[in-house]
Amino acid sequence: MKTAVYPGTFDPITNGHTDLVQRAARLFGRVIVAVAANPGKTPAFPLERRVSLAREVLADLPNVEVCSFDTLLVDFLHQRGADVILRGLRAVSDFEYEFQLASMNRQLAPDIETVFLTPAEQYAFVSSSLVREIATLGGDVSHFVHAQVVAALRERVR
Repeated sequence: MKTAVYPGTFDPITNGHTDLVQRAARLFGRVIVAVAANPGKTPAFPLERRVSLAREVLADLPNVEVCSFDTLLVDFLHQRGADVILRGLRAVSDFEYEFQLASMNRQLAPDIETVFLTPAEQYAFVSSSLVREIATLGGDVSHFVHAQVVAALRERVR
């Protein structure tokens, strides 16, 4: 059985992310949601909170594991015995950057494949940054994220 790693900052995890993980869980024997430390960005939530929220949201998927990482992605896959990098494509505009990443990862680790999934249409426009902005301005994000994430965002805004 193949193991896929779905990397991202998940700041916060959205219904689009959850949709991709649920579908990946049907395609792969094991899915690792790898929450990136990503020191180059200033996330709304600290790494530990992003991991805990993802675990809460994905708790009903028995073949899904959530953990953090702060290494080169292909090294993380090798350490975890994974074969596939799972990436989401929301729009055509995502493709060029994702294709560049996939090509670089293939050069670094030819034994690892990259698979692209698109979210369900109702989530194609949802991004973590838009959700954070709407929540910060007091808007309702309950259609875009799990109830536990809504609560965490409200707490953060206070």
